[in-house]
Amino acid sequence: MSNQKRRKDVRNLAIIAHVDHGKTTLVDALLKYTGAYDFKSGDQLIMDSNPLEKERGITIFSKNASFQYKGVQCNIVDTPGHADFGSEVERILKMVDGVLLLVDAVEGPMPQTKFVLKKSLELHLKPILVINKIDRPNSRPHEIADKVFDLFCELNASDEQLDFPICYASGKDGYATLNLDEPSESVKPLLDTILHRVLPPVADMDLPFQMQVTMLDYDSYIGRIAIGRISCGSVRLGDPVALVKQRDGSITKGKIIKIKRYYGLVRVDVEEAIAGDIVLIAGVEGVEVGDTIACVDNPKALSPLKIDEPTISMNFSHNTSPLSGKAGGKFLTSRHIRERLAHEAMINVGIKVEEVDNGERFKVSGRGELHLAILIETMRREGYELEVSKPQVILKKIDNQMCEPVEEVTVEVPPEYQGAIIQAFGERKAEMRDMKTTSTNTIRMEFIIASRALIGFRGDFLTMTRGNGIMYQNFFEYQPYKGDMPKRQSGVMVSQGNGDAVAYALNALQPRGAIFISPGEKLYTGMIVGVNNKGVDIVVNAQREKKLTNMRAAGSDEAIQLIPPQKMTLEFALGFIEDDELVEITMQSIRIRKLHLDEVARRQASRGQKAERI
Repeated sequence: MSNQKRRKDVRNLAIIAHVDHGKTTLVDALLKYTGAYDFKSGDQLIMDSNPLEKERGITIFSKNASFQYKGVQCNIVDTPGHADFGSEVERILKMVDGVLLLVDAVEGPMPQTKFVLKKSLELHLKPILVINKIDRPNSRPHEIADKVFDLFCELNASDEQLDFPICYASGKDGYATLNLDEPSESVKPLLDTILHRVLPPVADMDLPFQMQVTMLDYDSYIGRIAIGRISCGSVRLGDPVALVKQRDGSITKGKIIKIKRYYGLVRVDVEEAIAGDIVLIAGVEGVEVGDTIACVDNPKALSPLKIDEPTISMNFSHNTSPLSGKAGGKFLTSRHIRERLAHEAMINVGIKVEEVDNGERFKVSGRGELHLAILIETMRREGYELEVSKPQVILKKIDNQMCEPVEEVTVEVPPEYQGAIIQAFGERKAEMRDMKTTSTNTIRMEFIIASRALIGFRGDFLTMTRGNGIMYQNFFEYQPYKGDMPKRQSGVMVSQGNGDAVAYALNALQPRGAIFISPGEKLYTGMIVGVNNKGVDIVVNAQREKKLTNMRAAGSDEAIQLIPPQKMTLEFALGFIEDDELVEITMQSIRIRKLHLDEVARRQASRGQKAERI
């Protein structure tokens, strides 16, 4: 049949796994072995090219690469493993014919493993199981293979999908084997498995041109760049094409001004691309993810792409503090923020932007705290100064009942912290689904908990477990609203005036709670300088200096011993603030402040809120 013509010289596959199970490292090993990239000494994780990805050690953006092996062009996509970027994974899977399912040889299947595997099985893809990190101490590859088989059964895999090949690998050391008793020195066994088990793409050259857009990029010279796989037909430079919108089915026309393909990690201009190729196309105005670029004479849309709805929102606005523009920021106005967020919403389908307060503020919605934190950090490094509010969950009315997003959370802690963690989750109205002891004698627990209850909890979790706990979360579903959740128990110390912080004053404030600032740091009225453990907000003078007299007494001039201040990270600040507070973000610093800087205005706003509640 014509619709089953396949290109034998191409393989399109994605690599999917839980966060930190070694996807990017393994892709590097494949590119190295096939000579697709000229590695310099010391190069590591070339696929994680974004500075934030390198710092955090996670993949944030899906990336394409290709390599040649035995005359076959293999296009491989490295997908994010973190749940907040799950919408990227779903779209990528529509572009490929097979997946490498990567599982850690010690940890085994984890929440995101289940999520990405479920998506690939629903699309009738046949995974190749790669048990990675077999070089780790305590690795148990055979036991992990059995656990993955159980997971396949739990997700109702077909008989064909259950007949998956197993490859044992160490991405770090660059080798793979099909049999643990037969050592290998390279990833050749895995590459051979890819050629034999990943189906060649269906590619009918006789049908009219069609390509669905699964990712977007932007170039200031040529505009939006559509990335996707050509389903059928072919396209040449200069061809007229039709854009069929997924949203309403409307059709507009355009002209192909640029076609690029991947060779290694490099995008190379080509004159023509044919069915089965993963390409980048420019010249189609207004293109969005899910749209179909088609032949002008027969513009038909491909089946729509499902894009996850956002679950968390925050308000962004330009920096209004007295220190605005004094830290080297380049983009300080609402217009700058609006243009940057519009650009982000154009290429990042997981982000939604709405204007509020006549365009002075912007409600930005995303898939989770990390998703929005990455956007804020990216903007900060680009020179934007902004203020952001406390993250809020997005509520929905389902069957006339108010519902909220709920997460599936897996925690792994040493046994001595088990009681404290169960208590903390119990206070947040979590429901325990499972608890077991792992092979490394840690306790693994699974909970269902409202997303609202997890905002700011990660820092508390690390404190409770002294940094020894691991926590993963994954969006589960919308459930009926679960009522009030625990709030921050402590109050804050608010600066009384403008000026520089003084060590003498900070020393006097230390007994009240943790301090956020260092001596000499610039302060302004309404800025939060620390925590007040007594649970109420107080106004303090952090610029007070010691009065000088000619009287001296033993011990009065002892050196001041200040405890190092709480390190102000973006994640800590977003999790710490309450509804009447903001996080101020500049290129050089992150500060916390009150929404109303003036104390009188704060009292009036507080009285107004109490009156509304009554």
